[in-house]
Amino acid sequence: MGDALGLIETKGLVACIGAADAMCKSANVELISYENIGSGLVTVMVKGDVGAVKAAVDSGVESAQRIGEVVTSLVIARPHNDINKIVIKHKA
Repeated sequence: MGDALGLIETKGLVACIGAADAMCKSANVELISYENIGSGLVTVMVKGDVGAVKAAVDSGVESAQRIGEVVTSLVIARPHNDINKIVIKHKA
């Protein structure tokens, strides 16, 4: 995985969809996966250039906070190739 990886975890699917929509509209990123963790937690993941991913995650967090609750977010600039084993579990 040569691209940066961005993740946002929310309470509830609706906030997560809002975050995903904002991320994809605000920067040149690709929606790659989501994970329904359980207990209402949902994580959405995007990849792309590190600058675009940072901008997308910032925008997604802002959008999700207006809708519901953001649990956490993360940008990994250069994820190790083995991260694919975790990330590509549920393709978007």
